[in-house]
Amino acid sequence: MPRIPLINSPEGLTLEQQRVLATVVSGPRGRIQGPLMAALHNPALAEKWSELGAMLRYTTCLPSRLSELAILVTARAWDAQLEWHIHERIAREADLDPAIIEAIRKGTRPESADVQALEIHDFVDEMQRTRRISQPVYDKVLARWGVNGVVELTALTGYYSMVAMTLNAHEFPLPEGAPVPLLPLPRD
Repeated sequence: MPRIPLINSPEGLTLEQQRVLATVVSGPRGRIQGPLMAALHNPALAEKWSELGAMLRYTTCLPSRLSELAILVTARAWDAQLEWHIHERIAREADLDPAIIEAIRKGTRPESADVQALEIHDFVDEMQRTRRISQPVYDKVLARWGVNGVVELTALTGYYSMVAMTLNAHEFPLPEGAPVPLLPLPRD
């Protein structure tokens, strides 16, 4: 059970909450799920959250398979079960190699990945583990994706860290019958 009521239908909502819910549902997501179900308790927050999330998920310069790789690395770093559950399917639909997904699930570097995927993995993994990016790792992403790309990747990682924190703090459940996708990893 989540720690707070999760909002997913218009019943009992204020007019402002109903407006934001309708906007989210009519957008690229097509439904409300995950942390927006918590954020909708504050409609102004939910509206801005939804706009930022949609921009980072659907309109960055990164191909969707690499965005999803970054999201999975972030979900793994936070042990965010629901975030992983949702984005593993999306990553597969975006043609992210299942071997890469499994390596990330196990907390290992996906050595079989192509150079672009390894650069994204290493950037996000290093940021999550050390809270910094070494110059060589930074320079690889900068060289391939430019200033805009490195800014977007950093923002994407930060956004999905916020998502993971929200899901974990409020103990969002997995869908009924869904297996727990992430086993605990040893932490330093």
